[in-house]
Formats: sequence, structure tokens, C-alpha cells
Amino acid sequence: MKLYALSDLHLRHEHNRRALESLAPHPEDWLIVAGDVGERLEELDFAWRTLTARFRRVLWVPGNHELWTVSREPSALRGEARYQQLVAQCRAHGVLTPEDPYPRWPGEGPPRILAPLFLLYDYSFRPDDVSEEGAVQWAMDANVLCTDEALLHPDPYPSRAAWCAARVEHTRARLEALPSDCATVLINHFPLRYEHVRLPRIPRFSLWCGTKKTEDWHTRFRAEVVVTGHLHMPATLWRDGVRFEEVSLGYPQQWTWRGDISRCLREILPGPSP
Repeated sequence: MKLYALSDLHLRHEHNRRALESLAPHPEDWLIVAGDVGERLEELDFAWRTLTARFRRVLWVPGNHELWTVSREPSALRGEARYQQLVAQCRAHGVLTPEDPYPRWPGEGPPRILAPLFLLYDYSFRPDDVSEEGAVQWAMDANVLCTDEALLHPDPYPSRAAWCAARVEHTRARLEALPSDCATVLINHFPLRYEHVRLPRIPRFSLWCGTKKTEDWHTRFRAEVVVTGHLHMPATLWRDGVRFEEVSLGYPQQWTWRGDISRCLREILPGPSP
């Protein structure tokens, strides 16, 4: 029995949809889907119908793309209401979300708890000499601006940073309540550490990549593995004896050179040794 992970499916792309359909069944295994499945409910519905038929259990955390409000209809949901709509859709398919009890890993090995997180970002992934107030302009000075600024609404919070702060506090309390004898697998769309945002072509995009409030969570909450996506740069990194897995698929041009989509699945547990 294995725990796999994949993120950034971006199912608005036909090539990615067909690739997902080609994924072989893993009837005994679990799958983490670490955000950016798509922008529309029909894309997520396609993902959950496809993946729940292939894996024993599927866990999801939201990326920024799921939280976009792409419809201009006055009734289109925004912010927290949009997130709760996504949670309800997942539950209808039996997919676990950050709002559900954290499951224990039923596979071999020591006790572990799988913790899907929804934390967002607060523009703190920036150099020390850049102020919070001037951060977005700093990025724009290098012709970098995330689409979130137009489509990811924080309602009812006054800002995305405020929504992030609320999510961090809520999640911290849940993690602190976990039994101390269990290791964790922390799962979030955005990186937990600033140093892991490696974007050589667009370094100032780091603003939309996480929060410094989680810099020590890998040790504070006894993580064996930290699973994230968002960067479209899959990698295995180590810090303080903790394995960090960036598990993005990405846009077709970013992954098809790797061959079949099965090559993009990342084994989280049991996983490799240091």
C-alpha cells in the first residue's frame, strides 16, 4: 500500500485531461491532489470521478486556481463561499478536504497523520528591504503580477493576507491538538518555506507562494514529509531531516517530455530514504 501525490493538473488543458484518464488503477493506494486541479466545477468533477475510480482514497487541498471566480454572473461565489462550494463537491465524491478530520495512514510503518492544509499566502515571501505595502508594486516593477489579484477574492475578509492569517491560526490550533506520538504528512498547495520558492525566471512571483508563518511547521508539527505544489518545478528536498516533495504536473509543455503521466506520480509513503 502506497501514498502517492500529484498537483497542478490544470484540467482546462485537453492534453492533461486525456493523460489523467490514461492513469492506471491503483486500487490499494491513496492519492494526494495538492491543488490547482482546474478553475471550473466541471473540471474538478471530472478529476474526482476519474481519480476515485482509480485510487482507494483521494485527499485534496485547494490551489489558487480552484479559488478563482471566473464567472461574471452576479450569483458567482467568491472567497470563503467559493471554497465551501469546493469542499461540498469533494465530499459528494468521497474526497477528503482540509475541513475533514485528519486521517491516520493505514499503511505499514510508524503512526502517521495525513494533514491536508489550506493556508493561502500573505505576500511575506519577499526580501527584507521590501515593505508589505510596496510588495505588489515591487513585483510589477519586474513585469510580474499574479492573476489572483483579479480573480481570487477574499470575501468576507478584507484581503487575501487577512484570509491567510485566519487560515493559519485555525490550522495551527488543529495541528497542536494532534497526539504527540504521531508523525505527520503536511499537505499544502503553497510551499511552507520561503527558501523552497525557486523561480529563476520570475523570482518576484514568490509573493503569491506562501507565508513565513509556516517556516518552522515541518519541525514544530513532527512532519515526516511535506507535500506541496504550485511551483511547477517537481523536486525532492531535505531540511532538518524532513523530506519536502514538490509534486506538480503543470501545463502540457512542462511535463510531457517526462513521458507518461505515471512517471509524474510522486511516492510519498513509504518513499525514499535520505
